[in-house]
Parts: sequence; structure tokens; C-alpha cells
Amino acid sequence: MKLVLFPAVEPPRLNRIAGACREMRISNCTSEIDAVWEITDADAFFGKLTPEMLAAAGQLRWVQSPTASLEHYIFPELVSHPLQLTNMRGLFHDNIADHVFGCMLCFARNLHVYIRQQERAEWKPHGGIKEGQAFRSGPAVTTAVDRAHTTLGGSTLGVVGLGSIGAEIARRGVCFGMQVVAVDSNSREAPDGVAGPWGTDRLDSLLEASDYVVIAAPHTPQTEKLFSAGKFTRMKSTAVLINIGRGAIVDLADLTKALATGQIGGAALDVFEVEPLPSDHPLWGFENVILTPHIAGHSPAIAERHLEVLLANISRFKRGAPLLNVVDKERWF
Repeated sequence: MKLVLFPAVEPPRLNRIAGACREMRISNCTSEIDAVWEITDADAFFGKLTPEMLAAAGQLRWVQSPTASLEHYIFPELVSHPLQLTNMRGLFHDNIADHVFGCMLCFARNLHVYIRQQERAEWKPHGGIKEGQAFRSGPAVTTAVDRAHTTLGGSTLGVVGLGSIGAEIARRGVCFGMQVVAVDSNSREAPDGVAGPWGTDRLDSLLEASDYVVIAAPHTPQTEKLFSAGKFTRMKSTAVLINIGRGAIVDLADLTKALATGQIGGAALDVFEVEPLPSDHPLWGFENVILTPHIAGHSPAIAERHLEVLLANISRFKRGAPLLNVVDKERWF
């Protein structure tokens, strides 16, 4: 058996791959021309597969994508080919869930507002003046400041997509005392305490019920621009949209209008239709928006997890065992 790698991997990782392959031949290709030549008699491939490589492949049975997302990887000939495609899903659930809850806590406690005020040395409670509160006797009434500072417990979290990332977000929502609902295009087992997952035909019901809506779905032909003007009209005027899925799922022009008109209460975006987000985009100036540069999936743990999936699948492929993370190529996930 033979494994082709392209682009070429660096020596430390190559040594560990070689240790897993043992009797398999390995070709670590530094150019696409070399990869096209070497793939002719290859059984397995890791890296960026091109149509030219696939056309040259005579006996390819397994391709391991180096990414979890596949919208930039899939092409028609790959979909129709009988080979098995696997991806890198399941690596990012905990750190992306951390990112999501960091954003939700910012909105609940207005931390994003106070960080900006701190830069101006401005002492200004969000919500107005703290009237009716005597220091010695304690709070006598519920004030506008109280109402502007909420807790996650008791609020409703809607999760769109209940894969490994969405499930971890949902599980943590339950731990925070939130009411959690989810939709997914697949029938999945939800974490304890989560309502659903409902079918995607009930997405509008989720939007109407949720204080926080988290997009954890992949980019597929069905999810592209799923969140556009019509969906924002279904959301609460106080609701916050958080997108850590894929930028193409949210129509940024429609989202900008929904935020500008007060149709929804805020947004936290880590992914965008166009990246980097242009410096003159109006979203940069919105106080009720948190923007991060596609970093929710990053942590020191990811590189080792990534390699472990590849090594595990090499071992499984050699034994003829079922592979991890097999993709439905027609659905892109």
C-alpha cells in the first residue's frame, strides 16, 4: 500500500506518520507535479487533492482532508468517485464552546461595552443612572442598570447544528442553567437537558424562542445564506446572533441592516462572507457587535489532535477497519 502526502509535511510530523505506516510506502510531495505522478499507484492520500491528481489516480481508496470544513475541498469528480473521504471534524469542540460562552457572557454583562469605555477612562454604568439604590440599605427597586445586566441562567440558547461543536455548546448551556433548543439536518442524540434536535423545518420556532442563537452548522448548498433578512425578522429584538460556523451562512448586508434598525440586539462573528472583513465595513463601528478574526478554533491542543486523527485513520486503513470522520460527499460533511 502507498500513501501520498501533498503539500509536503515537515520532518517531525513525517516521522510520526512513517511510524504509523510501517510497511506502507510514503511519498512526501513538494510539488503538485510530483503528486500527480506519485498518486497513480497510491491507495491513500493526505492533503489538498486536486482534480488533476484524482484524474491520475488509478487505485485511490481513501482521502484524508486536512480540514473539517469542505466547501473549498469538494469538487464534482471527488463526489462521484467511489473513494472514502474523511475530514478533521471533532477537534475544536471545547475551545470553540469557550469562545461562544465568552461572547455570551460579554453580552450578558456588557463587558464589550466596558472595555471600550475603559479605553476612554469613562465611568458609565450601562443602562443609565443607578437610582433607588442606597449603599447601606441595599437595592430597593429594580433599575434600568439591573435590567441591562442579565444572567445566562434562565435565558434560552438556540443551537443551529448539533455536531461535536454544537453539542458541546448545548451541553455547557445546560450547565449554565439555560433553556437549550437545537435544530439539525440529521437525527442526532442531544445532550441531557437539550430540547431536540428538531428538524431544520423548525428553525423559525427556535429563532422566535431564543435569546442567543449560535450557528454551529457547516457550509453546504443548503446552509449558504440561510441567515438573511427573513430569519432576522423571526428573532427577538433583544436576541444575539453568534456565528462560529461558516461565514457564507450569514448574509452580512442583511445582518448589518437588522442590527442598524434594532431588529436584533447584537451579534458576535468569528467568520464572515469575505475574510478579512474590509476595514471600511460598517460592522466595525457597531457597539453591539463583537468581531474576531476567525480564531475560535485555535488552541495549543489542536495540532496534536489533528495528527492523532490522521495516525488513527492510517492504522484503521491498514487493518481494513472503519475510518473515523467519514464524509457524505454529496452533503459536504
